[in-house]
Amino acid sequence: MAGNGVLELTDQNFAQEVLQSNVPVVVDFWAEWCMPCRMLAPTIEQLATEFAGKVKVGKVDTDSNREVSMQFAISAIPTVMVFHNGQVVKKFVGVTPKQEFVGALQKLTS
Repeated sequence: MAGNGVLELTDQNFAQEVLQSNVPVVVDFWAEWCMPCRMLAPTIEQLATEFAGKVKVGKVDTDSNREVSMQFAISAIPTVMVFHNGQVVKKFVGVTPKQEFVGALQKLTS
């Protein structure tokens, strides 16, 4: 369910797209059946548009990509992590206001 500049991240492409990225990456861990995840989706798409060229934005379907989900100990969804230089620099659990994401990303991109 990725779209509008949002990458579909998988167990196979996660290391290349996120851990080896030369720009910050926002990763939304979600699942199709999760209503809060669906509520957060428009915010994630807006971030992809607003930070295009400065930040990558992607989604990991936790049901289909268990390796990555277990690697980062995802126990509640939605969980959004911000990676920079291959490291988690910020973690948000639950539906989070857009301004909190924007604030974290502006620190990394300015």
